[in-house]
Order: sequence, then structure tokens, then C-alpha cells
Amino acid sequence: MGEELKVIVFALGSEEYGIEVDKVRTIERLSPITRVPKTAAFIKGVINLRGIVVPIIDLRGRFNLTETALTDNTRIIVVAVADLEVGFIVDSANDVIDIDTETIDSPPEIVGGIKAKYLRGIAKLGEGRLLIMLNLSEVLNKNEIIQLEQLEV
Repeated sequence: MGEELKVIVFALGSEEYGIEVDKVRTIERLSPITRVPKTAAFIKGVINLRGIVVPIIDLRGRFNLTETALTDNTRIIVVAVADLEVGFIVDSANDVIDIDTETIDSPPEIVGGIKAKYLRGIAKLGEGRLLIMLNLSEVLNKNEIIQLEQLEV
């Protein structure tokens, strides 16, 4: 047995993804997003979250997945990456689970159209259920972090 990893499970379409709980600050319902000009298409803008300006990224856009209509299940998962808080728009946030780190395999080159560099690995949860573990440091690469930090000014 490897060590236990507590993970937030969220969905983009029919795929399930995971982010380590210790990187997640909060999960919020969708709130009005202020668009910021001259940013990448997947950067939807910023929200005011309890007095803090938080940049918002649409993970579907980030991963070049087809955009869908926002629903009552749509959530913003606010994560902390390199001293920066960023919100990810996801289709739904479903669960918190424990994963044995030994069940996480290296990702194949492309999973569902998502490049392997964005992934930490694929966790096998049993009964054919797979969980795609995100590599947050690559989802937000250094250039994008710099661009997002400039949004806070």
C-alpha cells in the first residue's frame, strides 16, 4: 500500500478528474465573471471572492474540449498554485475520495484530447472507473501565471 491521497473529484463532460484536497481553497457556485481584455480565450476573467480578486479559467477551454452551456451543477474550484489563487470552471464537483498513490499510473501521451503534460497520472478506482489526476503546475504554466498575476493589479 502506498500513501493515501485525499482528492476532490470533478467532471468535465463524461470524464472524471481529481485535484489534491490540499491544493483546493474552496468550491463555489458560479458567480458573475468580469471579462478582462487581451487574455487567452480560456481565461474567462475575474471574480470578487470575499474581497479577493480571483482569475477564472475555463478548464474545458484550457484542454481544448468543446464548450458547453453552464448549468446549476457548474462549479468554480479555487486552487492555490505558486502563491496565486485561481478558479477553474468545471461541469460539476462531485466527491472527496481517498486514493492509494500506488493506483496512480503515468498518463498516456494523450487522454481524451488532453496532453499528458497537464496530467499527473491516471488513478484506477476499481470497477473500470478511472480518475484523471491533474498536474496543476502544468495546467498553469509560468507564462500564464505571470499573465494572471497581472490581472490582479
